[in-house]
Amino acid sequence: MSRPLLLSTRVLLVCAAVAVATGLLGAIEGWLTIPVLAAAPFVYGFLLGVHVLPGIIAQELLRAPWVALITHLFAALVGCALAPVYAPQFLGTALLFGGIQELVAALFRYRAWGWWRYLLSATAIGALVAFVVWLAADLARLPLWAQVAYVALSVAGPIAWTFVGLAVGRALERAGVRPRRAAP
Repeated sequence: MSRPLLLSTRVLLVCAAVAVATGLLGAIEGWLTIPVLAAAPFVYGFLLGVHVLPGIIAQELLRAPWVALITHLFAALVGCALAPVYAPQFLGTALLFGGIQELVAALFRYRAWGWWRYLLSATAIGALVAFVVWLAADLARLPLWAQVAYVALSVAGPIAWTFVGLAVGRALERAGVRPRRAAP
């Protein structure tokens, strides 16, 4: 008897549907980048956290290997179509965020799906965002209160967006979006 495909057409279609919605949000974030960095750079890390959504929603719905990375890549392609100037950033963010989410899930052998596990990947992403954007945006030139706000918001952003993603994933599951699973 043949083994069912891990990434069936049904799974890929769910990943693609999630990616279209979250890719649109990613494109909006892309177009907001320059104005936010110019007006209130300490808020940027929170805004960037929206990019955790594709993987969180996909993992919450499908609870399978590779769905976070695939959904992130699909979402990046949607973002590239709507904001092509940010294509390298979208693709890099997809690989980085999706990779971190997959790595954390793999560390638990794709068996732990509690909110705390998602929180681990969100915290890792937030810390990385805080560090990278600090260097890229030269935030050391800001007043101390803005530096503290930046670090706090950069770590809180992916965590907050993760809880939004979990809520969306659970709502979609209640609506019947979850693909059928093979019997164990």
